[in-house]
Amino acid sequence: MNKITALFKIKYPIIQGGMIWNSGYKLASAVSNAGGLGLIGAGSMYPEVLREHIQKCKKATSNPFGVNVPMLYPNIEEIMKIIVEEGVKIVFTSAGNPKTWTSYLKENGITVVHVVSSSVFALKAQDAGVDAIVAEGFEAGGHNGREETTTLALIPIVKEKIKIPLIAAGGIATGRGMLAVMILGADGVQVGSRFAASLESSAHENFKETIINTKEGDTQLTLKELAPVRLIKNKFYQDVQDLYEKCPTTEDLVVLLGRARAKRGMFEGDLVEGELEIGQIAGIIHEIKPAGEIIKEMIFDFQTARKEVVNFDF
Repeated sequence: MNKITALFKIKYPIIQGGMIWNSGYKLASAVSNAGGLGLIGAGSMYPEVLREHIQKCKKATSNPFGVNVPMLYPNIEEIMKIIVEEGVKIVFTSAGNPKTWTSYLKENGITVVHVVSSSVFALKAQDAGVDAIVAEGFEAGGHNGREETTTLALIPIVKEKIKIPLIAAGGIATGRGMLAVMILGADGVQVGSRFAASLESSAHENFKETIINTKEGDTQLTLKELAPVRLIKNKFYQDVQDLYEKCPTTEDLVVLLGRARAKRGMFEGDLVEGELEIGQIAGIIHEIKPAGEIIKEMIFDFQTARKEVVNFDF
C-alpha cells in the first residue's frame, strides 16, 4: 500500500480526472469499482445536478469516490454545502486559492487534494493544509497552467519542494506512463483523456470518436488571455487563431468564445463550433473501452514495464 492508496483507501493509485462534461457518476463509480478513485466533475453541473450525481454514485459503488471542484465557478458555496450534506469524503479542488475552502472541508472530515501547475502553487497548497497535491503538466487537456512546464520536468521539481503525497497528471494514459512518473517521484497518477474515451464517460459519442482519431500535433494550448486551454484543432480553434492575427482585445476573445462552448463540443457533440478539450496523449488512444478494462490494462502494463526496468542492463 503506497501513500495514495493508503490516503484514499483504494486498491490502485489511479485517480480519474474530474473532467468537465465527461465525469458523471457512471464514470466515477466505474473507476472506483475497478479499484481506482473516481471523481465526479462538478464544474459542468448545477448544484442540484451535482447532488443527484453524488447520490447515484453512492448507490453505484461501495468504494471511495470524490468530487472535483473548480473553485472559480459560480455557486461555489452551495456546491460545498451539498458536498458536506451528502457525506462526500474526498474533494479535489482546482482553479482557485486552496486557502479559501480547505479548512472548511477538513473540519467536516473531508480529505482535500489541490491541483497545481507549478512548485510555487504546490507549496501554497501544502501551506493551506491540503492532504495531497496533483501536479499537472503542460500536456494535459482542458484548462492548463500558464507556466508551460511539462510533466517530465514538473514532477521532480514539485517532489523536491513538498512533503505531502504527490499525484502526477498530464500525458498519462498507460501503465508505462504511470511507472515513468512514479520513478520521477509521484506516488500516484491522475488520468483524464484516457477516461474521456471510456464507455462510461458522459461525453458525446462524436467527441469520443474524435479523441480516438486525434493524432500527434492535433491539439494546441490557446486563449491564455482568458484561461489557458488545450483544444483539438477544429473550426472554432481556427476562428480563435484568425482572430489573434487581428491583435484582439480580451473583450474580443470573450465575444468569440461566447457561452457554453465546452458543453456544445464535448457534451452535445458539435465538432465544428464546439470546444473540444483533450490532452496530447490522445495520440495513443485508439479505442473506446470500459473504465474497468482501462484500469486493468494500465496495471498490467505497469507491472510488465517495471520488470523490464529491473532487468535492464547497460
